Parts: sequence; C-alpha cells; structure tokens
Amino acid sequence: MLTGYPSPEDLRAGSKRLLGQVLTRLETRAEDAETAAFLDTLCQETKGSVLGLTGPPGVGKSSLTDALIKAYRAEGKRVAVLAIDPSSSVTGGALLGDRTRLKTDPLDDGVFVRSMAARDRLGGLSDQAVAAITVLRAVVDRVIVETVGIGQSEGDLKHAVDTVLLCIQPGSGDSLQFMKAGIMELPDLVAVTKSDLGTLARRASSDVAGALSLAHREGQGWQVPVTEVSSHTGAGIADLIASADTHRDYLDRTGLISRRRQQHVAWFKDMVRTEFGRAGLGMLAGETCGDWTSRAADNPFESFHAFAAQLGTRLQAT
Repeated sequence: MLTGYPSPEDLRAGSKRLLGQVLTRLETRAEDAETAAFLDTLCQETKGSVLGLTGPPGVGKSSLTDALIKAYRAEGKRVAVLAIDPSSSVTGGALLGDRTRLKTDPLDDGVFVRSMAARDRLGGLSDQAVAAITVLRAVVDRVIVETVGIGQSEGDLKHAVDTVLLCIQPGSGDSLQFMKAGIMELPDLVAVTKSDLGTLARRASSDVAGALSLAHREGQGWQVPVTEVSSHTGAGIADLIASADTHRDYLDRTGLISRRRQQHVAWFKDMVRTEFGRAGLGMLAGETCGDWTSRAADNPFESFHAFAAQLGTRLQAT
C-alpha cells in the first residue's frame, strides 16, 4: 500500500506498478493538501510531450494509438497512454475497454497504459484525467491521451496537452461540414485515417485542407499539416510522428513553458467551476483575480485547495 508520494526522480526510476499506485492514490486522495503539493511539484517538470487524439467514435483512434506506441518504442522512447472512456449518463459506469484494443507487451516496462472514465464530463477531461496527465508527462518521453471524441474533448484537450491531433476518416464530410463542426480552429495536426482506402482518403485530405485554410486560428506561426495514415499498413505513421516532433520543437522555440502556465490557470478555473459552479467563478472574480491567476500559473492544484478552503471558511461564517 502506497502511503505517500515519491519524488519525481524516484517515480521516473520506478516500476509501472509504482506509477499505477500513484495514479490510484490521486483518484482516492484528490482532496488532500499533500496531493495538491505533489501535483504542483510535477507541474514544473517538462520531460515528456503530450499528444492528444480526438475524433468521432470509429475513426480509428485506438488503432492509431497502437501504431504510435510501436513506432515510439522502436525509437527507444518510453510511452504512456491515457485512454478516456465514456461514462454512462444513467449509471455513471464506464466499460474502460479502450486499452483492450492496444496490442502492447505487458512485460515491456517502456509502455504504460491507463484507462480512466470521463465521469460527468461528457466528451471532456475530468480533474482526475488532468492530474494523471500531469504525472505521466513528468515520467515518460511521450504521453498519448485518447479521448472520447464527441464534442467537448477537443476544447478540453487544448488546455491539457501540447499537441492536439484531430483524426478524420474518409467519407466523413466535405469542407463545409468540417467548418460547421467548429473544430478546425483547435487541432495542431490532422490525420486522415484508413488511407489504404485510396481515393476516399485523398478526397478527405483535400476537404480538410480546404477547411483549415478558411478557419480562424489564433497565431499564424504554425501551419497545420494534414497526414494520410493507415494503422493497418503503417503508411504515414513516420510522417505523422515527424510532424508531432516538429510541433514540439515549435513550442520549445515559441514558449512551451508559457503555454503550460496558461493551461495551469485554465485547470484552476475549471476546477473552481466544476466544484462551485458559477457562484464560485463569481467569487473568484470578486477577489483579487490577478493574484489567484498568477498563483495558479505555477501551482494550480495548491491554489484550488487554498481557494476551496477560503471559500468554505467564508460560507461557514455566513
């Protein structure tokens, strides 16, 4: 039984079992000040890059994840996968079956796979998923986050990963339909899956490129590449990985640390919104909001813990 949190160095040197125990403890002790302090320590680590996969069910995200794992392991990189499974709106349960599609070697210490339920975040990332991403990116070289992909996940991913990869399958629509979906402003990379379908894949690639040319995107320094890939044949996987590496290099040059600090503020505000709703956000705005956001940029989890305690004290006084 894990009774405390290891140092980042011990966690990186430890086994997959230790990593699994830490993630389990995060879920069961999420409210602890010790948990917040541990997560904030890991927030400062910049070891791994985080690739978030999104797209509609059936597009082939799990198959693509499997192909990416094999390619990264061939390069000698340590890989972690966080597979977010949908939760039932009726029972709240989740199958947690995405990991069964991944053909990984259980004896390979260089691959770690964790399934996690979306909980009450339809299509999005729960606070537990964000905490898990914080841990995994401090431990491994490459983190792959595979989302439910039914709407909210695209926006949530932008605040949780370094690179958003949107998966499109052939025959899924033309340029106008992609624009109507409202997600062309968000991806850093686009992969057209099942490229072995030939003409259909090339048409989808052309339609996505057209939609991207019309989309309004903040900052024009990065041109979103569209790559046709086939998880079945392996075609295009190396090109996709090269594009992901190029995007990470771009972030390193243009301010990865600044981007992650902005993400930390977004996490803090989202935790306030999730726990206390609009009333909590209203009280946050009523405080010296700049002080809270600057504090959250470095310590998002401790800041939320402190804000929640302060708010609880105030409510008891009234």
